[in-house]
Amino acid sequence: MADLKDFAEQLVNLTVKEVNELAGILKEEYGIEPAAAAVAVAAGAVGGGEAVEEQSEFDVILKAAGASKLAVVKLVKELTGLGLKDAKELVDGAPKAVKEGIAKDEAEALKAQLEEAGAEVELK
Repeated sequence: MADLKDFAEQLVNLTVKEVNELAGILKEEYGIEPAAAAVAVAAGAVGGGEAVEEQSEFDVILKAAGASKLAVVKLVKELTGLGLKDAKELVDGAPKAVKEGIAKDEAEALKAQLEEAGAEVELK
């Protein structure tokens, strides 16, 4: 059983070049078509050690206005460039996105400002 686990781990950790070499060997020596072999090995690799991509864009979500709703409305108006009516509707409609697809630093700064004003905020 341990040998099979070691073998599975070796398959999952193959590079693209090694997968191509394995496909060639399977075709020449065993008559197995390379496409089928590549799919089988690739399917094993998908379940294995994938590199985790760091999130680069964030959405600032207003979850609740908190106790000082007026301060939050004014801040949302200032941060987004919306009119007073639109900013109030955004705050009243929480949970809602204040800004979407922004850099991590900017998102954290907006979150800090909104929390300082009394709002409940999350980053996604």
